[in-house]
Amino acid sequence: MSFASLLLRTEAASSSQIENLTSSPKAIALAELGRRGRASADEIVANVGAMTRALEVADRLNADAILAMHRVLMRDHMPSAAGVWRDSAVWIGGSARSPHGSDYVAPPAELVPAAIDDLKNFIARDDLPALAQVAIAHAQFENIHPFPDGNGRTGRALMHAQLRHAGLTRHVIVPISAGLLAETERYFAALSTYRSGDPLPIVGQVCEAVFPALQNARALIADVTEARERWSEVISARRGAAAWRLADHLGRRPVIDARLAAELLGVTTVNAQVAIDRLVEDGVLDQIGRGARDRVWQAPEVVEAMERFAERGITGWSEGLPARTPRRRRAGADRGR
Repeated sequence: MSFASLLLRTEAASSSQIENLTSSPKAIALAELGRRGRASADEIVANVGAMTRALEVADRLNADAILAMHRVLMRDHMPSAAGVWRDSAVWIGGSARSPHGSDYVAPPAELVPAAIDDLKNFIARDDLPALAQVAIAHAQFENIHPFPDGNGRTGRALMHAQLRHAGLTRHVIVPISAGLLAETERYFAALSTYRSGDPLPIVGQVCEAVFPALQNARALIADVTEARERWSEVISARRGAAAWRLADHLGRRPVIDARLAAELLGVTTVNAQVAIDRLVEDGVLDQIGRGARDRVWQAPEVVEAMERFAERGITGWSEGLPARTPRRRRAGADRGR
């Protein structure tokens, strides 16, 4: 069973949660199926797309690559600004009307293209420890704040592109945002300290986030693997039947409808429904709601494992990572970091 897409989805949710965009794994999965209506879930799905795009362009980390990530992230929520450098001032904190009293005012808009070009050159260096380079590039990106919104999510997607570019990851991602989520106050403070000329806190924060995040990811993978092993004991269909193949997909897509199941299996929706019905009878899938039309099913054990992953990210994995409440979004021109 491949866990790459599962980790990608959980990391996108954690990165969004740092911006106080929260939604349950079930709601996010429903949004992926096109069940729109919950704005936060829709934006998190967009962040999945942005991170996916980041990994796709990891071999060419330049201005166009960054614009491509932002375009995917914001095209449904701020289409006029998606994939376009900002043309006005932005700031963090203070009032939405004026930067007076703000925590930080980003460089003037006309300086953004040159600043991004300079950042591109820094990212291209091969004489620095990779994690330190990733952390400093991220902090500098947040300093530039090249977009009117979505800078934090785009910046964290860029971190994963850099890790892939440096060869530290190949097929899966390190859920750094999940590690940062338990220490958001320290994370934001480290970004502020970087603006004062000290890069050490943000480097330390990123490096420290990696290890509890990996522990959390291992626990998620173990939970999902255990669920799949249990299913092997209860699925009553013959080996090789569509129900078995569908069970293999549920670890990364735990909420499905007949259309998605047919797409995953390469069969008709009628045959996909047969596989779904078998897994319902065997206790692998539950129907969400009681509707007779446009039905949706979930693998509750996988959804619950994802919920535990998210809870561990909020509360901190170990005694060395105390639980902290994510900082509330503050008024200002950039509503999302």
